[in-house]
Amino acid sequence: MKKLSLLLVLFLVACKAVGPDYKRAEPNLPAAFSESDTNANTSNDVMKQWWKHYQDEKLNELVELTLKNNTNIQLAVARIEEADANMREVGANLLPEIDFSTQAERNKVTELGPFPTFTSPIRNNYTFGLSTSYEIDFWGRLKRNKEAAKANALATRNAKETVELSLTGLVASNYLQLRGLDAQIAVTKDNQKSRKEALGLNQRRLAGGVASALEVSQAEVAVSNLEAQLIELTRLRAISQHQLAVLTGVLDLKLEAADIRTLPVPPTPPAGLPSVLLENRPDIRQAEQALIAENARIGIAKAALYPSITLTGSYGGESLELSDLLKTGARVWTLGIGLDLPIFDSGKRQSRVEQATARQKQTLAQYQTAIQSAFREVNNALITRRLNAEREQSLQQSEVSAKKALSVAENRYKSGYSAYLEVLDAQRVHNEASLAMIQAKQANLLATVELFKVLGGDWKGEAQTASELQAH
Repeated sequence: MKKLSLLLVLFLVACKAVGPDYKRAEPNLPAAFSESDTNANTSNDVMKQWWKHYQDEKLNELVELTLKNNTNIQLAVARIEEADANMREVGANLLPEIDFSTQAERNKVTELGPFPTFTSPIRNNYTFGLSTSYEIDFWGRLKRNKEAAKANALATRNAKETVELSLTGLVASNYLQLRGLDAQIAVTKDNQKSRKEALGLNQRRLAGGVASALEVSQAEVAVSNLEAQLIELTRLRAISQHQLAVLTGVLDLKLEAADIRTLPVPPTPPAGLPSVLLENRPDIRQAEQALIAENARIGIAKAALYPSITLTGSYGGESLELSDLLKTGARVWTLGIGLDLPIFDSGKRQSRVEQATARQKQTLAQYQTAIQSAFREVNNALITRRLNAEREQSLQQSEVSAKKALSVAENRYKSGYSAYLEVLDAQRVHNEASLAMIQAKQANLLATVELFKVLGGDWKGEAQTASELQAH
């Protein structure tokens, strides 16, 4: 008997779950991103809290409020809790279930039946007992089920990180847009002030018979145009502020004006940025966990092709009198074994295996597509970041030149060497150059936000290992 028990234990230990074990698909990607800047500074590593590189306390505060209050994050947390509970439920199926039950009955049997009643027709019946049921996981169905549930639970965590990354990116983008509008409003007000001064000068020159009514009208048009421009910029700022209010959950949010030109540009990614960093992206990790779950479901479907064995047992007592319920003679017990063996189902179970295999192939294709799309997004973000920085430098020089040209035009007009139309043209060019320079600064900073997002918020020297990613 001992030898038989030992053989049974060894057999159970040797049993291997049916279905394919998961093996990570190696994406066919270059070792590094093609748009990495070979002149970039390699001494900086981005923090996990990447938005702190902008060195703006108000932005840090807005991000913290978003991570705390945003309903999308709360929804993601609730989904994690649900997936964790489901994983615990599935894991519990690997262990026996023990139930306790008790019952007390009082009934009356017929006195006019075919058999005589020698005792009182009214009788009591008391029972109590422990019962258990346990499925022996010969083929790994329960193990694969737990594997799929664990992958789903990890996927919900990665989904939450994806939501957080997306929301922090939205907050940073909207904040930078708002600060860009603040700078444009400030520049427009300065230009408006100078044009009002020019209008006053023309009005005095008209009164002195030096200027014409045409020049006064042209100056009035210039002032009105800037007033309309200022109104539109104010409207756009209000919209950005309202969006930040929704993201942070502070619906009465009010932000004081600030200047985007004071914000530093975050460090440039190092040369030869490795493409393996894509594994840090939570959406890529989420897609891989979905693939792991579908891979495990193939094993679940295959296990249904084999017999399932269930052990059952119960132990308790039964008596007609409550006082006799715990006596030895009242003991009752049962032991049982159940076998469920599929014989003929017209290929239904095999069809389920094929369905699970097809779903795994679909998820694999989606995983590979996600990696390829992420690779493209990173390259796009790198080239956009680099060229926007160059564009900003060019427009800064353009703004300096336009300012010098305006000063020359104003001096020529005051000295009577040119018509006021020359001043108007110089004012227009300077205004456009000033706004374009601010917009270029804004675009450059927004490009850094996008780069942080597509890299998963980090560009350390090497990506995390698979075990570290699983730990998340």
